[in-house]
Amino acid sequence: MFKPASAFALCLLGLWGLVAHALPAVSPPPAPAAVQVRAAALTARDEKNIRAVVQGQLDALARDDADKAFSFAAPNVREALDTAPRFMDMVQRGYPVVYRPASVAYLKAEGSRGAAIQRVQMTDQAGEAWLATYTLQRQKSGAWRITGCSVTDNRGRMT
Repeated sequence: MFKPASAFALCLLGLWGLVAHALPAVSPPPAPAAVQVRAAALTARDEKNIRAVVQGQLDALARDDADKAFSFAAPNVREALDTAPRFMDMVQRGYPVVYRPASVAYLKAEGSRGAAIQRVQMTDQAGEAWLATYTLQRQKSGAWRITGCSVTDNRGRMT
């Protein structure tokens, strides 16, 4: 059974917990403002785009397309991990539920001021339930990119 290293162990894909685990010399920045966002601030289009970014990364991971999966990561993650193969290795070894979820269910995205949270209920190959909480940031181009993801045990919360 997969057990995250800590309550804030970062998952997919671009994630500071993962970065700190994979690169002990890299210290994460202060918690992103996304943790304090309000649901009402996102438009329906934002919510759709945020979900598409997370799903795009999950799809790329399912195909073992490291370059595409890494392309959904925000600059902070890309800088910390440096290469797509390092990113893929981190996800494969540290976050198997994100690398190969048996199922995913998206909850409502929340956000404001260019930062968002997308929670995703996942089950792993053994049928265990997990909650992946992605943080995303709107880039100057308008595109959303993943800044981090924490994975926590989700027993008793799946419907």
